[in-house]
Amino acid sequence: MSANTLLPLRVQYQDLVEASAILDGKAHRTPVLTSRTVDALTGARVFFKCENLQRGGAFKFRGAYNALAHLAADKKHKGVVAYSSGNHAQAVALAGRLLGIPTVIVMPADAPSVKVEATRGYGAEVVLYDRDRDDREAITADLARGRGLTPIPPFDHLHVIAGQGTAAKELIEEVGPLDVLLVPCGGGGLLSGCAIAADALSPGAAVIGVEPALGDDVVRSFRSRSIERVHNPATIADGARTSAPGEITFPLILNYVSDMLTVDDNELLRVMWYLWERLKIVVEPTGALGAAALLERKLEARGKRVGVVLSGGNADVKQLCALR
Repeated sequence: MSANTLLPLRVQYQDLVEASAILDGKAHRTPVLTSRTVDALTGARVFFKCENLQRGGAFKFRGAYNALAHLAADKKHKGVVAYSSGNHAQAVALAGRLLGIPTVIVMPADAPSVKVEATRGYGAEVVLYDRDRDDREAITADLARGRGLTPIPPFDHLHVIAGQGTAAKELIEEVGPLDVLLVPCGGGGLLSGCAIAADALSPGAAVIGVEPALGDDVVRSFRSRSIERVHNPATIADGARTSAPGEITFPLILNYVSDMLTVDDNELLRVMWYLWERLKIVVEPTGALGAAALLERKLEARGKRVGVVLSGGNADVKQLCALR
C-alpha cells in the first residue's frame, strides 16, 4: 500500500472514550511509576505506565475486551478465534472467560511456555503451529470458516485499537501533558491508539514508536510511507514479531506518530534487567522497548516530561535467565 492509496483514518478519540466506559471496572487502571534514579540518568521527568500490571499481564486485555464486548449476541455464542505469540492470546482468552464467549487461539509452538499455559488456564483451546513452516493467518481463517468463529486480529481492528489507546488516555489524565510519549510497537495497535489519545489530551507531544531492530517493519514503512514487510524476525521481543503494520493502523501511525526508533536485542535485555533490578518490576522484553529507547539514549529527553508505556510483563523467566 502506497501513501497515495491509504485508507481513511478509521479510529477517532471518541472511540477511546467509549472504550474507556466499557473497560471501567473490567480493566485495571494501572499505576504510573516514577523513579528519581531514572530522572537523574536521563535529565527528564519520566512517567512509566505499568501495563505489565494489567489483567492478563499486558495492555492487550484492553483491546481484546473492548472488541469482544462489541460482538453481536449470535457471534458471542459461536465464539472467536485469534492468533498470537502470547499476550493477545491471553487477553482474548481472559476476555472470553469474563464475557462467556468460547475462544480458540492459534499460537506458535515456540511461544514462551508461560504464555501458552496462561492462555489455556483462562479456558481457551490452543492450536499450535510451526512458525517457520505454517501460515498462522491461514490457519485462523480455516478455523473461522469451519467453525463459524469470529476472528479477533491482534492489532488491525477498530475496537482493539480504541481499547489499547485507553492506556495513554489514563496516563495523560493522571500526570498531565507530556513532551514525549514512547510506545512499544509490533503491528501498531497500541502505538496508533496511544497516539490518538496524545493528540487529543496532550497536543504537541511527540509520540515515538519503538521496535526491535530485527523486526523493523513499521520503522521502514514509516520512512518510506508504504507498507514494508519482514518475515518471522528472530528477536527476543516476541510480542513484536509482526510481519507488517496493518491497513488500519498504518494510516493512523502516519497521521499521529512523530517518529519511529529501534533498539537491538542486547540493548533491550540490558534495560529489561535494569527495570527488574532497580525499579523492582517484571517487564518482558517487548514491554521494555520504549524504556530501552530512553535509557539507551536513542533520543534527547533532557528537560522534558516523558511518558513510557511498559506494555507487558509476561516474561518467561527461565528462558530469559539462560540468556544472561
